Amino acid sequence: MNRNQDWHRADIVASLRKAGWSLRRLSTHHGYSTPGTLTTALDRPWPKGERLIANAIGVHPWEIWPSRYDDDGHPNRGRGGRKRTSNSTTVTGAGTPSEAA
Repeated sequence: MNRNQDWHRADIVASLRKAGWSLRRLSTHHGYSTPGTLTTALDRPWPKGERLIANAIGVHPWEIWPSRYDDDGHPNRGRGGRKRTSNSTTVTGAGTPSEAA
């Protein structure tokens, strides 16, 4: 398998089955009320779901989805796509910005 290419979803499912799991069983094992919850990680980035699937297979998430991780193994996306700066502001309970501590 190409190191720079994400695994095909059929390969992920097959690897889970070889390890004695199904996405449905893995979802319920981890306490998700909807059995198909972990299927989300096959279709779009979700670090927690990716980690649960990878752990069940016995590999790191960045081995399965290299396009979703940087060279250091960190997810290459963030909420809102904003980078934190030292001069950032936060919103207080009243909705007024104040300097971050």
